[in-house]
Amino acid sequence: MRETGKKPHDSASVDLLSLAECVDRFEGKRVVVLGDFVADSFQSGDITRVSREAPVLILRHRQTEIVPGGGANAANNFAALGARVVPLSIVGDDSPGGSLIDYFRHKKVDVSGILRVKGRTTPTKTRFLAGWTHTVAQQVLRVDYEPATPPADSDLHKIQSLAQAKIKSADAFAISDYGFGVVTPASIRAVTAALKRDIPVSLDSRYQLTAYRRAAITNATPNEAELEALHHTSIGRDKLALERCGRATLKEMKLRSLVVTRGKDGMALFEPDRSTVHLSVHGSNQAVDVTGAGDTVLAAYTLALASGASAIEAAHIANIAGGLVVMKRGTATISRDELLSAIRAAASETTS
Repeated sequence: MRETGKKPHDSASVDLLSLAECVDRFEGKRVVVLGDFVADSFQSGDITRVSREAPVLILRHRQTEIVPGGGANAANNFAALGARVVPLSIVGDDSPGGSLIDYFRHKKVDVSGILRVKGRTTPTKTRFLAGWTHTVAQQVLRVDYEPATPPADSDLHKIQSLAQAKIKSADAFAISDYGFGVVTPASIRAVTAALKRDIPVSLDSRYQLTAYRRAAITNATPNEAELEALHHTSIGRDKLALERCGRATLKEMKLRSLVVTRGKDGMALFEPDRSTVHLSVHGSNQAVDVTGAGDTVLAAYTLALASGASAIEAAHIANIAGGLVVMKRGTATISRDELLSAIRAAASETTS
């Protein structure tokens, strides 16, 4: 379907080798990431028997792994892709909060912008994985721990002031709103008002995307379910519905580009005055684990724009990165080398 009056996009004309050159430029880009940081905890165990007390499995604990989730996973993806990431968030003075800070310290990421607040609960998603010996463990239960209240105004003001200072020398600004209150439309308006240069300002918001319409956002990367909730509709395979929702969001937020991730149906790129581009999923459409894939797309798309890519080139790069990360288990990242290898492999296939 081609929209009347809009310039067509020839997505097939994208030079894959030029995408590799763009990814080469990821190294050292300075990106401020402001968002709700979550601890993803994976408790793995071997199934020993069924309990006599209730019809439930008994697991013998094997290991616990805590990795960055939510906005912390977005920051982790930026770092894995070669960026000099500046993470800004609020966590508790609890064990999960400490684990997140220790994780980034180990990665040599500056953690001075992650505030630890006494008595606050760090959002934590604990997944219990069960398996037999020599089998792949499967998730059998997830328990979420969430803060009872939003962060205090004084702590939000500290984060806002840090963001206003850090953004002045940034190559890109990424916002990851998972609904825990660290990010608000008002604070983002205040931060972007301090911008003196034209840099990509990318938003991933789970519940309130269009509330940021006056916050100088340049790009957004919602998934299809979030777009459906925003417009109180169902899209599925209805490309007309997708077109209506995408165009309405693009116009309301005055975005330069809108990338809608669609799971096994790939992604759609919307730009003003250009026809919508639909990209098929990269690689297999049988994902192993989609946990955190949106964070990978946010990081790859934003870094590509910051490295001089056009929106269609950035969408191709993000699509490849997303296709790679869903083939990994758990909350995962894609390294710059992995992304480069995949792009070069795709380029060789098209020329062979």
